[in-house]
Amino acid sequence: MKEQIDSTNIPKHVAVIMDGNGRWAKQRGATRLFGHRNAIKAVRDVTEGCAEIGVQHLTLYAFSTENWSRPKMEVDGLMTLLVSTIKKEIPTLLKNNIRLQPLGDISHLPKEAQANLQQGVEETSKNDGMILSLALNYSGRWEIGESVGQMLKDIKNNKLDIDNIDNQLINKYICDHIAPDVELMIRTSGEHRISNFLLWQLAYAELYFTDKLWPDFRKNDLFEAVIDFQKRERRYGKISEQLTQ
Repeated sequence: MKEQIDSTNIPKHVAVIMDGNGRWAKQRGATRLFGHRNAIKAVRDVTEGCAEIGVQHLTLYAFSTENWSRPKMEVDGLMTLLVSTIKKEIPTLLKNNIRLQPLGDISHLPKEAQANLQQGVEETSKNDGMILSLALNYSGRWEIGESVGQMLKDIKNNKLDIDNIDNQLINKYICDHIAPDVELMIRTSGEHRISNFLLWQLAYAELYFTDKLWPDFRKNDLFEAVIDFQKRERRYGKISEQLTQ
């Protein structure tokens, strides 16, 4: 599958909504946490796969602001899994020259999770390959709200002229401003929603939906999504004839 990919047309930024862990576990008569634990292989496979083909930035939707409303046992288990997984995966990130960065309001995460995230950020900070963003306690509306709030503060403090606000300026205030716009968004498990994920950055993304549950998603599934992306005509408001001129 990998050999079918056009190396000259790799999406710069791939974003993934990792969905279906609970259903995967239910099919096996197990708890939802069993599904979350068995999803780590998919995370590793997709991360390594993106790095192999030259993706510059990968964002994984790991925990949304809405996920706090899930049963306490599941949330606590997810936080414990987050701590242990970051520790275990740092060698993989170093081996693949991947830099880790968190995306979201991590101040509300457990202290141990915050510490491990910071350790991962520091240990991979000199890597100059792909950037892996983990969206934790994140939502697109939260991100936009934070950006608007900061702009208003800067206007009040005479650091920003309201007449200078445009798309380029807003990009600088968005939390994930170091990443290019998302070009390919993948969602597993058959759901067809973006679920409050990277609302600003997804403006012109190609959306790819698969029925495969996240714990079963592997490199070849990623490569299939990239090949599908490469077959699409990306016009950005133009017509087909303009693209060939």
